[in-house]
Amino acid sequence: MHELIRRCPPLDLNSSYSYFLLCSHYAETCVVAEHDAILAGFLSAYRLPQEPHTLFVWQVAVDAVARGRGLANQMLAGLMARPSCQDVRYIETTVSPSNAASRRVFARFAAQRQAGWREEVFLNSSNFGSEAHEEEVLFRIGPLSDASLS
Repeated sequence: MHELIRRCPPLDLNSSYSYFLLCSHYAETCVVAEHDAILAGFLSAYRLPQEPHTLFVWQVAVDAVARGRGLANQMLAGLMARPSCQDVRYIETTVSPSNAASRRVFARFAAQRQAGWREEVFLNSSNFGSEAHEEEVLFRIGPLSDASLS
């Protein structure tokens, strides 16, 4: 996963250890996708502890060889079809303004399910201290109904 994320700018690269923890502690809400026996996609997510009906999608990565085929949407839809997400009513994620591909994925996902969505600044660039980082915009999709998830 670490290598895949490294090849997918502008995603933030976290440590290999963090991806190991995500995939072991949150296996029910993480997705991997293969294409021709290589790791082509990865989606990491978790249920918010204080809002268990909300799924926070941390990262969605699709390798260049698999782009343009709707893989990100397929991973998100597959995750939402799992028993572990049957009572999720909201999806949240943060997206940097320059990440147009991610913005399109989540807007399309909401539209396909006829779900509302809103966005607001979650972190501004000054929250990152001396690290050069764009602001992060919070997208909130929902409420999702059982019918919209199938």
